[in-house]
Amino acid sequence: MRIAVPNKGRLHDPSMELLERAGLHAVDGADRKLYADTVDPEVTLLFARAADIPEYVSDGAADVGITGLDQHREADPGNVVDLLDLEFGQCRLVLAAPEDGDIRSVADVAGKTVATEFPHIAERYFAEQDVEVDVVEVSGATELTPHVEMADAIIDITSTGTTLKVNRLAIVDEVLSSSVHLFAREDVVDEPKVEQIVMALRSVLSADGKRYLMMNAPEERLDEVRDVIPGLGGPTVMNVEGGANGEKEGMVAVHAVVDERDVFETINELQSVGASGILVTEIERLVE
Repeated sequence: MRIAVPNKGRLHDPSMELLERAGLHAVDGADRKLYADTVDPEVTLLFARAADIPEYVSDGAADVGITGLDQHREADPGNVVDLLDLEFGQCRLVLAAPEDGDIRSVADVAGKTVATEFPHIAERYFAEQDVEVDVVEVSGATELTPHVEMADAIIDITSTGTTLKVNRLAIVDEVLSSSVHLFAREDVVDEPKVEQIVMALRSVLSADGKRYLMMNAPEERLDEVRDVIPGLGGPTVMNVEGGANGEKEGMVAVHAVVDERDVFETINELQSVGASGILVTEIERLVE
């Protein structure tokens, strides 16, 4: 099973970190290599340009791929299935035009020239808007094209909008909201190894922003403890073995998964209902 991963740029490191957290560590490194084995002898990493990954998966060079939704939509391979939003690399593909110009809506672009690195997305977008334009494909510095009279407007990627503002461009409309996704070829989607990969990555995403709480609590106040904990499916309650002097008698151990943002307030409320020995730990993976 080959997984295509971005070989460089802003998507490479987060992709590798996510795979490692899911247990798919590269065992022989990934720097300046086209391939890397993982701790799973059945899984190999293939490093490629993010824009090429949809085609790699479609053509069979890889079985699974990690790349931006924008790259998948641009390549538009008919036999590649979107399996999972990996929740990083968020950006927007937007229609933008000079802020001091006369383009204020999509309709204003009719009959004009639009430059973009995403011609197929642009053509589908304008077809859906029923607006006829001349789409010109460029390979970089898209934001400069309106200022050198190559185009009247652009469709380009933005994360914060800062580059557009620096180049005196204003957003007219959002074309696509994108993030990094996991994709697979149709004929391998139901294979056990692909299902294992999806489960492993989903378990890492599910654990993000979660903390594991462990504590001792008086059994007689267990209902109050349950009311305090905003747990995932309710807390787990176990008996606590009493010490030689019976100091643990009447106590139970309570374990629960809570959102990280709730930890501070939850601990204070738990102490107020008699909980003690409260321990908070990070969660690496959470299979729901």
